[in-house]
Amino acid sequence: MTDEIRQQRTAKALEQRAHDLLLGHSFAQRQIGYIHTLDINYGEAIKQRTLLEVEVAAQKIRKLSSTSHHKYRAQASQQLHQVIDTAMNKQLADIDTVLHETIGIEDNVPAILDILAVKSASVGRLEPLVKDLTWLGRELVAFVNLPYYRAQRNKHTSVKVDNPSLALRYIGLDNLQFVVPTFAVRHWMPHSTEPFPLLKRRLRDNSMACAIAAQELAKLNGINEVHAFTLGMLLDVGKIALIRLYLRTFERVWQRKVTLAREDQHKDLHTALLELKPDPLFLSTLLNQHALKVTATVIDKMAFRYLPFNAVLSQLINGVSKGDSLLPLAMLMQKARCYSQCVTLSEHQLVESDEKSLWFDYVGLSKQELEQLEKTNLQHFHIKID
Repeated sequence: MTDEIRQQRTAKALEQRAHDLLLGHSFAQRQIGYIHTLDINYGEAIKQRTLLEVEVAAQKIRKLSSTSHHKYRAQASQQLHQVIDTAMNKQLADIDTVLHETIGIEDNVPAILDILAVKSASVGRLEPLVKDLTWLGRELVAFVNLPYYRAQRNKHTSVKVDNPSLALRYIGLDNLQFVVPTFAVRHWMPHSTEPFPLLKRRLRDNSMACAIAAQELAKLNGINEVHAFTLGMLLDVGKIALIRLYLRTFERVWQRKVTLAREDQHKDLHTALLELKPDPLFLSTLLNQHALKVTATVIDKMAFRYLPFNAVLSQLINGVSKGDSLLPLAMLMQKARCYSQCVTLSEHQLVESDEKSLWFDYVGLSKQELEQLEKTNLQHFHIKID
């Protein structure tokens, strides 16, 4: 096996592991074959009394019954998810509905991001667009009134800001280029991700980490920082869409199946369905195989005029044609995504040092880039408000 093939396989495996971790630490461990310490027998086995003959017979019956029930439940889950898969494919084909109803992207958001990407940007052009987005206005006012930022303002002007127009002026255009995409992506996050309670927070943290890593790499490589940060934040919008779609579709299809089983008096099927929950393996595979493609479709539909993201995403998904090379921003996004995912895996002891080295070599992270990223806080941007 060549070094390149080994690096490529390692990169794919670790990306899948990062998706597994979104859904739960123990799930990610199980997927790579970790053994829980509670399952290991340290020392002598505990002595047990000899089972009576009737108890042995009863135990065998229970085991057979349990095995049969597990098989039936697995079959019910497979059939349920076949229906879900078909329903999701149909919904994903209607990208307008995905954009506006599933994720909740209003037309004003791409317009604001586009304005912030050009030198002719002005607060005056942003005001009417922000005014129509009440949630963004609230976020900007709350942000500028945080003690950390109030302390930065001149003592004579450190009064509490109470309207979005004033908040826009205090924050300033240079800062809004990073603040607005952050608040937008947070606004689109699923409200509830049960039965994966940490999924929303991990997804939010990963988006922030990728965006900040992209910004730091842009500084080192002479690439537009705003473009890098914005795309870093938007890179997981496909995951947001798929998670929202899957959880909603599961609930709808599951509820219908349960009702039909009860009405048709299929007791075994009804019992099996009641035990089913959203499947982490199905969702993790969905994210790994389709998230980036959905991101590309969503960003294409957002129809940016000044943010050059479509060609970059095409390369991230399809690679490059023979004789061509990766666009600088595409190369940068590969590095930022790799590093941010690797940091999260490291925090949970789910990646070995040799795996990290192979992954970093595969995406081309240099020593200088790694040193810069290692001293960067990937969870919080610290901007200065005058």
